[in-house]
Amino acid sequence: MMNRDIYQLIIERRVSKFIANLPKKHRAQVKNYILALQEITIPHDSKLLKNYEPYRRGDCGEYRVIYRLDESNKIVYVVIVGKRNGGEVYKNLKGVLG
Repeated sequence: MMNRDIYQLIIERRVSKFIANLPKKHRAQVKNYILALQEITIPHDSKLLKNYEPYRRGDCGEYRVIYRLDESNKIVYVVIVGKRNGGEVYKNLKGVLG
């Protein structure tokens, strides 16, 4: 779904730290994916997370981006980024959201 509005990004500190420690190429990919969420808030690969709605997940290469939209205030909250394999992202999500 494409939106004409530009959404504000709010990125959790843990996400910024994780991205900062990625290899340069991966760091650029993940940053670009997150920045694109400002304009395309629901990319083609985005899915609602079961048991964690309204959180969504999107895939960016080897990484998964977990975020939530606040459509009324035009904000994208990026809460977790992690490796897609091994379930690391979901373990972290459970710890963050309970």
